[in-house]
Amino acid sequence: MHLEIVTPEASLVKGEVTSVTVPGINGEFQMLNNHAAVVSLLAEGKVKFAGSPEIAEGFEDKFVKESDGSWSLSITSGTIEMNNNKVIVLAD
Repeated sequence: MHLEIVTPEASLVKGEVTSVTVPGINGEFQMLNNHAAVVSLLAEGKVKFAGSPEIAEGFEDKFVKESDGSWSLSITSGTIEMNNNKVIVLAD
């Protein structure tokens, strides 16, 4: 599936991933390939993704490589939309 993470500063991530885990306002949830359509508000926490999307130049230091090989980005809030195998995270 295709992932995009966008902040007020820049578009941070674009590319293909195998999973995305986000801090929803009612708890953490994960989306895999061909997940049903979802729109949700996000709470403070980490957006985690597995795969090898392109991280925008100059923003690599915002991401942490986790012990399981996935990547994470800390956010304070945001929204997420999953539709037609494309995930868009608008994060603060």
